[in-house]
Amino acid sequence: QVQLVESGGGLVQAGGSLRLSCAASGSIFSLNSMAWYRQAPGKERELVARIASSGGTNYADTVKGRFSISRDNAKNTVSLQMDNLKSEDTAVYYCKVVAFYATRWRDYWGQGTQVTVSS
Repeated sequence: QVQLVESGGGLVQAGGSLRLSCAASGSIFSLNSMAWYRQAPGKERELVARIASSGGTNYADTVKGRFSISRDNAKNTVSLQMDNLKSEDTAVYYCKVVAFYATRWRDYWGQGTQVTVSS
């Protein structure tokens, strides 16, 4: 199986920055896309940013120009640089990877890390 460990969440003032990281370990044969999702209280989980194995990226409209996703394929990590944070960015952020394990591609989720932006 694949395990994901997230780090980097915390409390920050509006306009500040945070960097989230997610490290994948375990029986990794190949990683496909890697992504960050978030879920605010009372809301559904939503995609924040995704990066393909080729390096192609896509972002939610609400974070374009403020957030940047990157990956290190040698280390099996994905990061999310979050700048100019707003109170509406407050949520639990989850890392998700698509990895090949036991004959097929599977989704794996991290445990989540809290990001709180104070106004």
